[in-house]
Amino acid sequence: MKIGFSTLALFMNSFEKFLEKGSEDGFNLMEILCEGPYWPRNVMSMDKGELEVFSSYDMEVYLHSPTIDLNPASLNPGIRNETLLQLKETIDLAAEIGSEAVTTHPGMIHRLEDRIRLLAMEYAIETLQSASEYANERGIKFSIENMPGRSVYFCNNSLEHQNFTKRCQCHATLDVGHANTTQDVESFFKMNNILYYHISDNNGEKDEHLSLGEGKLNLNLLKGLKNVIIELNDYNNILKSRDILLNLNKNY
Repeated sequence: MKIGFSTLALFMNSFEKFLEKGSEDGFNLMEILCEGPYWPRNVMSMDKGELEVFSSYDMEVYLHSPTIDLNPASLNPGIRNETLLQLKETIDLAAEIGSEAVTTHPGMIHRLEDRIRLLAMEYAIETLQSASEYANERGIKFSIENMPGRSVYFCNNSLEHQNFTKRCQCHATLDVGHANTTQDVESFFKMNNILYYHISDNNGEKDEHLSLGEGKLNLNLLKGLKNVIIELNDYNNILKSRDILLNLNKNY
């Protein structure tokens, strides 16, 4: 099992601090949350020398694309176009720093009439297909994350998640915390194109990003996984959850 962490827990620190801290604590993976100061358009405007730090560490890096205020399923074509542009910029950043993969969200729609949801779904898949094709051209793995069990989100169940990834010809990022809010968490683990996992715990009703063991997630589901990103707000809790994962997987 390769275990990593989301930079959400060290937000506002430098890339070098992320890499240094993760290496000191024995992590193999790191997922950079590309929001705020890590917005790809800003990062790509930095001096190239500042990005050379990634080649100085033996750390596998994934990127989580910007999603705040963006929506590949928007009924507004301007929002969809900007979403696609920022996905491509994230993919370009991944190629620049030697990152293996980019994860993004599938979008959402607040109008729940069937005809509108289906229309928005087609918009989302069209946008994400274009991003996936661009990622393939750049040699980057593109992955779509499942969402919590709320009707406003796409990929709020395993069948829809599988459909999105199949039609977009891309990978799946399985957010176990999100899946745990759907009342059918185990079905997500049966998907055959999972690239890596986001790990956190919750009470089964909402996405709380609790440390492992503090919620109702069946921790036995975490045995034997390959690539895992612990996604919590506090770095000390990441270390605590890492130790729980290692103990669960000591025989794997």
